[in-house]
Amino acid sequence: MTLRLTDPFKRFAQKDDGAILVEFGLVMPVMLLLLAVTLESARLMWSYQSVIAGVRDASRYLSRVTPADICSSGGSVAGLTTTLKEIVEDDKDDNGLFPQSITVNSVTPSLVCVSGTYRVSPAPVGTVNANITIQFPMGGLLSLFGSGLSSVTTDVSDTTRIFGQ
Repeated sequence: MTLRLTDPFKRFAQKDDGAILVEFGLVMPVMLLLLAVTLESARLMWSYQSVIAGVRDASRYLSRVTPADICSSGGSVAGLTTTLKEIVEDDKDDNGLFPQSITVNSVTPSLVCVSGTYRVSPAPVGTVNANITIQFPMGGLLSLFGSGLSSVTTDVSDTTRIFGQ
């Protein structure tokens, strides 16, 4: 029996012992990308819903503490900015509502007097607008697959009729 020079290469070509490891190496980056996108999407939705709830609570507070006759008496809701920001950020026990990845940049209340055939005319309507920034903790991982998104800055607002005290 003679051994040819090509015999080891034929045996190597017939073996598939490491094929699974190579396939795993090819699929792993895609799996990591899908995991990171899923986790960041879930975190984004949870954070955004938390901010919406905080702005809604601040808007309800604004509708109750602002005098109902503010349009006729001439007044402003700008003095409530600090209180409304605390309502958006904290619960009643001053515990933070958001994870550290969310920053409330500003909270701005505004007032519009709407004329019409209402019980009180002009009717006061208040709006609370919050500007927030959401940081993505896995933004670094996403940047491995292209231009990563490290944060998103957006506005959340809620409008309500002012009923007064």
